[in-house]
Amino acid sequence: MFTGLVQATGEVIAITPRAQGGARLTLRSSLIQSATPGDSIAVNGCCLTVTDPQGPQASFDLLAETLKLTNLGDLKIGSTVNLEPSLRPTDRMGGHFVTGHIDSCGTVAFLGQDGADWKLDIQAPETVLRHIVRKGCVAVDGMSLTVADLIPGGLRIWIIPHTLAATNLKQRKSGDRVNLESDLLAKYTEKLLQRS
Repeated sequence: MFTGLVQATGEVIAITPRAQGGARLTLRSSLIQSATPGDSIAVNGCCLTVTDPQGPQASFDLLAETLKLTNLGDLKIGSTVNLEPSLRPTDRMGGHFVTGHIDSCGTVAFLGQDGADWKLDIQAPETVLRHIVRKGCVAVDGMSLTVADLIPGGLRIWIIPHTLAATNLKQRKSGDRVNLESDLLAKYTEKLLQRS
């Protein structure tokens, strides 16, 4: 379980395809310095398991399914990713409940300044949009963000300067794929209502 509050970014230093499918992803970040084998870290919002940590770098095994369904398959050496370690029972809950299980990818339609503010428009599939409401929560590449509005075929988010500076969002451009995880409570509510 995660909160969607990105604690650091990491740099991709290797992506090694595996003969039987999938790949091994190796990252470098100060956040990884204290990681141990088996720890869960959200990488662009995907819950991944740490393998062979060595100082500020560690590797993660990616299944073929993960590469296909998330933007981790788009990464290249030098790419920047958002990182968050898993939530401990004693941690404050500052964002919203994020499982690290990506629902789908969306596409950046617009990221730029609108007057003094920054606006992010994302095109998203209906399977995600049906769980999104105005002023609700969504995780975008692991960032817990508030939905400012729904737009045709997508959603709009206003970005504060801290989020832009502290995450990989500043490197995003129109056409980039982003990982989306809609609100867990909305998904459970939908399931319960279907049983009524």
